[in-house]
Amino acid sequence: MYGLFRYLIVLSFVMLLSINKGYCARIKDISSIKGVRPNQIIGYGLVVGLNGTGDQSGTTFTIQSLSNMLRNMGIYVDPNDIKVKNVAAVIVSAFLPPFARVGQKIDVTVSSIGDAKSLQGGTLLLTPLRGVDGKVYAIAQGPLSVGGFSVSGAAGGGVVKNHPTVARISGGATVEREIPFNFGGKKELTILLNHPDFVTAKRMADAINQEYNLDIAKAIDSATVSVKIPDEFHPDLVSFVSRLERIDIQPDTVAKVVVNEKTGTVVIGENVKISQVAISHGNLNIEVKERRNVSQPSPFAPGAPQGGGTFQSQDNVLMAPGGQTVVTPQTDITVKEEKKKLMILPKSANIGALVRALNAIGVTPRDLITILETLKAAGALQAEIVIM
Repeated sequence: MYGLFRYLIVLSFVMLLSINKGYCARIKDISSIKGVRPNQIIGYGLVVGLNGTGDQSGTTFTIQSLSNMLRNMGIYVDPNDIKVKNVAAVIVSAFLPPFARVGQKIDVTVSSIGDAKSLQGGTLLLTPLRGVDGKVYAIAQGPLSVGGFSVSGAAGGGVVKNHPTVARISGGATVEREIPFNFGGKKELTILLNHPDFVTAKRMADAINQEYNLDIAKAIDSATVSVKIPDEFHPDLVSFVSRLERIDIQPDTVAKVVVNEKTGTVVIGENVKISQVAISHGNLNIEVKERRNVSQPSPFAPGAPQGGGTFQSQDNVLMAPGGQTVVTPQTDITVKEEKKKLMILPKSANIGALVRALNAIGVTPRDLITILETLKAAGALQAEIVIM
């Protein structure tokens, strides 16, 4: 019995550690090392081999680009004689990863900038990709992969799936220039938090110092943690960083409610709390119905006095046989008001209690947006509301 009791205690302790660990995140998932980042590169090119879905004849820059390319190859063609329906002008963009070396392959995205209908089946011609400094860092070329299609008829109708004017080339660019970065010679690392927070920065510095049992980390501000590299790790900085990135910490977040009024989406953060407040939410619906009734008289109903084809009534008035069709409007107005009781929302300690309290009064996402904004205006919602 004692052994079973001991086993249950150990099992409960392990489960408690697992639950607490679930709220933690690795340093590599919530931050980055200063200087270790990708760089954007971009270029202008031509896609050829399209099946009549390229740019129209009025696209001047496509014609000029094709004419210049042929001239560089020693072929002189009058631009007025060039038809570009099988050619499309595109912008080629890519991310040059950190520590990229000459000869490494990277993916590129190809986007049409003219009036091409589809890039399906096309091939990107040799395109230099430049950085913000104007230098060429990679060369792109190859067949495109389009995750959609566009089919149209002569009458103007058609079917389009996904986005056929944007394509990708997996490994379509080759790195031709490296970005100089002396990582191995660093004496100190600067860690940048993805979401700046003073509590998270302090926890990160404390966790690093505890991991290495040295006072090497210090939180500079809410977004920056400085880490001094111990002398024994200078020859092998990669091992130091790999161990550093695996350290788990519990990030802290600001109490925030994000509202997207376009879609009715509401995301409530974990730390959102409300003070005790009484709330009633109901809608007033007014429905107005207009109907037009047609009054059709009988065939022999008396009509207006006429000169011909008449008969004599009891009052000796000559009347024409048959009445007149009359349209009479009728309006029905109905007023309905939802019977919502006044309910007291208790002081919520966590997000679960807040959601349960709001669900108890039967709110929809649209109603929830209004309630949260009203609670914020009343000072009962202890959180920031972000409207997208």
